[in-house]
Amino acid sequence: MQERLNGYKVAPDAYKAIMGLETYITRDSGLAPALIHLIKLRASQINGCAYCVDMHVKEARHHGLSEQWINLLSVWRESPVYTPLERAVLEWTEAVTRVADTGAPDSAYEPLKAYFTEAEIAKLTIAIGTINIWNRVAVSFRNQHPLDASTKAA
Repeated sequence: MQERLNGYKVAPDAYKAIMGLETYITRDSGLAPALIHLIKLRASQINGCAYCVDMHVKEARHHGLSEQWINLLSVWRESPVYTPLERAVLEWTEAVTRVADTGAPDSAYEPLKAYFTEAEIAKLTIAIGTINIWNRVAVSFRNQHPLDASTKAA
């Protein structure tokens, strides 16, 4: 697969606007970093964004999240690794990421209320929306993740 275009080079103001959301989520929202990693990684898996999955796996490792926690994310429903709070966030992440199919049902929203304030739920939802923007841009433009030195071509 070959990259179609470098959106940052051709539309830097648009990327700057998305970065404003990203900066808010990661630095100013008050959301726990582990939850932000959870959202970014799961949405990126759903959206098939190799660029973002690669980036967010590396970031999650850097922030001390376990290999098991990272590796089982795609099958979170079958694993006891995730807490009830994390499961609520994962369910909401999936519902919002697939909103055209799910309609963001009450069954995905209601569990959040046991763990989060309305303001925190709003911030979680904006975090989900932000990674979905990045995923759609990266997949559409076929952005390529870097190969690690240990990666061997087939």
